[in-house]
Amino acid sequence: MSLDATAMPTDPDETSAVAEPLTEVDTRDEWWRTAVIYQIYPRSFADSDGDGIGDLPGITTRLDSLADLGVDAIWLSPFYTSPQKDAGYDVADYCDVDPLFGTLDDFDALRAKATDLGLRVIVDIVPNHSSSAHRWFQEALAAAPGSPERARYLFRDGRGADGELPPNNWQSVFGGEAWTRITEPDGTPGQWYLHLFDSSQPDFDWKNPWVREQFLQILRFWLDRGVDGFRVDVAHGMIKRAGLPDYTPPAESGSMGGGQSDAETPPYWGQEGVHEIYRSWRALLETYSGDRILVAEAWVEPLSKLADWVRPDEMQQAFNFLYLESGWSAPSIKRVVDSSIEVFASVGAPSTWVLSNHDVVRHASRLALTAENPQGYGIGPKTKGLPDRATGLARARAASAVMLALPGSAYLYQGEELGLPEAIDLPDDARQDPTWFRTHGERYGRDGCRVPLPWEAASPAFGFNTTGESWLPQPDDWSVYARDTETGDPASTLELYRLALDTRSRFSLGSGSVEWLSGYGPDVVAFRNGEVTVIANTGTVPVELPVAEELLATVPLDGAALPADAAVWLRG
Repeated sequence: MSLDATAMPTDPDETSAVAEPLTEVDTRDEWWRTAVIYQIYPRSFADSDGDGIGDLPGITTRLDSLADLGVDAIWLSPFYTSPQKDAGYDVADYCDVDPLFGTLDDFDALRAKATDLGLRVIVDIVPNHSSSAHRWFQEALAAAPGSPERARYLFRDGRGADGELPPNNWQSVFGGEAWTRITEPDGTPGQWYLHLFDSSQPDFDWKNPWVREQFLQILRFWLDRGVDGFRVDVAHGMIKRAGLPDYTPPAESGSMGGGQSDAETPPYWGQEGVHEIYRSWRALLETYSGDRILVAEAWVEPLSKLADWVRPDEMQQAFNFLYLESGWSAPSIKRVVDSSIEVFASVGAPSTWVLSNHDVVRHASRLALTAENPQGYGIGPKTKGLPDRATGLARARAASAVMLALPGSAYLYQGEELGLPEAIDLPDDARQDPTWFRTHGERYGRDGCRVPLPWEAASPAFGFNTTGESWLPQPDDWSVYARDTETGDPASTLELYRLALDTRSRFSLGSGSVEWLSGYGPDVVAFRNGEVTVIANTGTVPVELPVAEELLATVPLDGAALPADAAVWLRG
């Protein structure tokens, strides 16, 4: 049953049967400072009913595998009621589960099972925009210009003699104009509304107190159901510069604002006003027990500016996309690790490391690309500089070994523990990302990193379900990546991750520090974290290793040399 946010009580206790307000004896363990958090993309994780789309009951049946892997928490991408124009990031009801994924009871069962397994649960919240199918937007369309209903979103009159031109020149993240003109109830051409993403995703006006109150109620709804926190989608959006001035981003910038550290701040990203919003959210979370957290998806550069999102009274974590984009280069990795630890520590926050997610090319392919590939473009059969699969996997294993040895928190994206590459050869008629359609096939978009997981090599859809249906086609050769194929194989990527997470825990690497080691050459990442020495070779020449106990190696070591595209953890 859906709970309408506009009708929600303001007191958390009135809807809460799960969470209890803080008391003086409540303690904060700050689990998030060192946690390894596993992202689940629900439609591609596990499908319980055979319709080809993953669901909450499917996730619940597979949670044991994540507990066995050794992660501390899961993050669920959106499962809310949605027309699915953008795979659930177009939300039509923030307080209900889309029937594609199950019911609220299914969510409660998932959370309960996760808790039994010692896994915390973080859910996505999508505050920059709703679906155009949301009741709030439909009411805005039916209302008059200047009405309170229109004020929920960014409606503006057009330019030109008859308002026939959009209010400014902004372009959508998915390609094309960021404005759509509506037809008024009387049939005449009307105002325009802003959508930084697809036209089915109108942006809220976050300067409106009504919008802010609705989202506080939405947060309460899920906190009362026991969630441990929220990953905030487009956390650097929401506030737009006054006057909505024209703006043309640099050609080399990423679609979400990355790569613009030396450029003017876009008028729709990273505006100062967003911080007031998150202070109010943090204050709400502090009224709940159990150390609930906020995690920012904020494509903000430089890191010194990103640190503003994780000041003590705002969010606890922010994804470190500069680290994700650093590439397979020792100087680049060392530079971003140093700056990350310094900058985040200056505001009392942990560094948060990530290599893959549902919006970027999987790092088992990305690290072997030989041509530029801006974030959001994706890769496909006609992409320049396509990766060699073996090289990509070797670098991905080594990069993951480096990441999991760093102090702070780390995020894993489903399937990376299997070494999954990007699915490059998807048929054009199977693609579903709005980017593909809005750019008329110029950009492949994100479908390649969202293909359903392989669980059992010999089962239909590789065990994703029992019917063989799959919303995106799985490559025929993915049986080698199936979890049952890799389980127990000491050379597999799955067993490498399991060993890395166990060793990370045993040696408390998440709460450690980085001491750089010299003498290994410019192409080598070498550091000590407590008792563990980490060495990774990003060059082409083998690197001589010290005599020490081997804790982990991404390739079998033959003698005392570390080959190219490999990493090792040593003790002693």
